Amino acid sequence: MKMATVNIKNLFLGLILVGGVSFVNAQTTQTDSTQSTANTVATTQQSNPTIETLKKQIATNPKDTESLAKLATAYQEASDWTNAVATWKKISVLLPDWAPSYYSQAYAYQSAKDDANAKIAYEKYIATVKPEEVEQNKKNLAYAYFYLAFTEQQNDPNKAKEHIAKSIQYDPTNQDAIKLSKTLNS
Repeated sequence: MKMATVNIKNLFLGLILVGGVSFVNAQTTQTDSTQSTANTVATTQQSNPTIETLKKQIATNPKDTESLAKLATAYQEASDWTNAVATWKKISVLLPDWAPSYYSQAYAYQSAKDDANAKIAYEKYIATVKPEEVEQNKKNLAYAYFYLAFTEQQNDPNKAKEHIAKSIQYDPTNQDAIKLSKTLNS
């Protein structure tokens, strides 16, 4: 069991590095159309040997969380947000206290332009991060709070102010958070 925990932690660190690069791209890249994404997903599912290999591995052991996380990441890299979300949800069922699965779900939902579910997943991520894990999750917590503040700014400005203060607390260098804070507090 301890070896599985180490592997999951190592996997998480790798996913953060890979996800961080993808996440920046997701925040700055505009998609052309739903049809383009659908075509990409269809092509990827037919020709992505990594996804096919991982699906076969998981078919033999559906509770292999390490392979499931690799599969979810492969779906994300292929911009197959529906399957990425579904796979991250499977991991959340198997590892309900593993916060990164909720963050990754939120990322996939956000990339799929499903803001309502992204918000729910970011809230679940924040609630699931254990106190001893806060330090290693500061950047992700900062972004999760930033996202919540951004989505709440029109409907609940006071809640948005609380979220943006937490975001800046976790990452005082985030210029977008600082700008949003100034806007909310002016």
